[in-house]
Amino acid sequence: MNKDILEGKWKQVRGQAKEWWGKLSDDDLDKVQGRSEQLIGLLQEKYGYTRERAEEEFNRRLKEVKDAT
Repeated sequence: MNKDILEGKWKQVRGQAKEWWGKLSDDDLDKVQGRSEQLIGLLQEKYGYTRERAEEEFNRRLKEVKDAT
C-alpha cells in the first residue's frame, strides 16, 4: 500500500491509527483524512518526534497494513 492508497482507505485504517497513536484525537484524524504529510506532522506535534522518527513510525505502520491485506 502506498501513500495514495492510504487516502482512499482512510476510513478503514482510521480506527487502527487511533489505536497506534492514542494521543491523536478524533478531530485530528478527521482533519488528516489519510494525507500522509499531515499525519506525519501531527505525530511530530503530539509525540515530539523528529521528522525522521515520525516518517519511520508512519512507514512502519503503513507496512503493517500492507502486510495484513
